[in-house]
Amino acid sequence: MTRMTAFTFLAFFANVLLVPATVLSFIQDATQNVLSDAKVDVDIKVPVTLGVMSRCPDALLCENSMDAVLKKVGNKIDLKLVYIAKINSSEPDFGATCMHGPEECAGNVQQLCAAKYSPFANWWEFVQCNNYEGRNKIGLPDTARKCAHTAQIDLETSGVGECAGLDASGKGAEGVRLLHKSVALGKTMGLEKSCTIYINGEKVCVHDETWKECENGHTVSDFTRQINEAYDKLNA
Repeated sequence: MTRMTAFTFLAFFANVLLVPATVLSFIQDATQNVLSDAKVDVDIKVPVTLGVMSRCPDALLCENSMDAVLKKVGNKIDLKLVYIAKINSSEPDFGATCMHGPEECAGNVQQLCAAKYSPFANWWEFVQCNNYEGRNKIGLPDTARKCAHTAQIDLETSGVGECAGLDASGKGAEGVRLLHKSVALGKTMGLEKSCTIYINGEKVCVHDETWKECENGHTVSDFTRQINEAYDKLNA
């Protein structure tokens, strides 16, 4: 029932039942307040995408910067990692070639599965734990188990383990499909360098041994400012 319909309905019965005008006014005000309260303002979060390779030192640097950004404007961001690799049907385990070896493919899969089956905070802690362990340990089963425990992700019950492989190998069928889907998305986006940062669909910065193509800056404050500006536009 629309607001106007609700008031018309009340007025009709007020006349029929001879409800005093003051009472009718009170009922109308109360109804309007309820209807106003029911209008929930849902803010639009800013999509932020990092094109990465899980074992790439540039990716670890970008993710560390974004972790600092999240501490400032995390409630305004919808963060996603897209993985850069090449589909290769001759690769038996992953059907893809990852620049830093098959362990990187495994790390990509583990992180994708954690993202799909875990709340954002747990997934992001899993990624940060991977990075803390050192890039040469990313993708190893022991690292995945340790970081799942740190991020409070139960590999057996959360869906992450079945997705990535209950042996934490990253070779689970669903996880490999997620990897292929992510790689295809990256190709569509034109991703070539890890790490490439997109804010609200616009490429704003690249880190390839050094910061490049960062017209509006590359510090945490710069990214925070750009996210705030995009958020204000999206929610104007």
